[in-house]
Amino acid sequence: MIHIVKLCVGAERVEDLLEWQAHTYGEGPARHVTRMWPKRTEEVLDGGSLYWVFKGVILARQRIIGLEEVIGADGIARCAIVLDREVVRTEAVPRRPFQGWRYLAAADAPADLRAGRDREDPLPRELQAALSEIGLR
Repeated sequence: MIHIVKLCVGAERVEDLLEWQAHTYGEGPARHVTRMWPKRTEEVLDGGSLYWVFKGVILARQRIIGLEEVIGADGIARCAIVLDREVVRTEAVPRRPFQGWRYLAAADAPADLRAGRDREDPLPRELQAALSEIGLR
């Protein structure tokens, strides 16, 4: 199994992603369309998740449930990463800016927050990143 990590462009908080997906997809699965198709498809579909980076920090993930080809208005084939609608909050892990998406080994993926912690008021992003950098997630 392998995961994908992607910047959540236009969203500053996990709540922004939740609101946008609810407005865009209703109750159906969410989709993220990207230009490149993962070469490690079988590993991604074997339990992989898409880990979202908000303002330089991984804060959440969604299980990948499929990959579909979509043709853009420009006629170019792209990959739609089909996502489970459940957004699981994770421990905060800093991530440097990058373009597109990257693979994330299962061993390097941040742990899910314990049950109930997603309802707590989040620490400021800078504090989450600082704690993570010194190993106090």
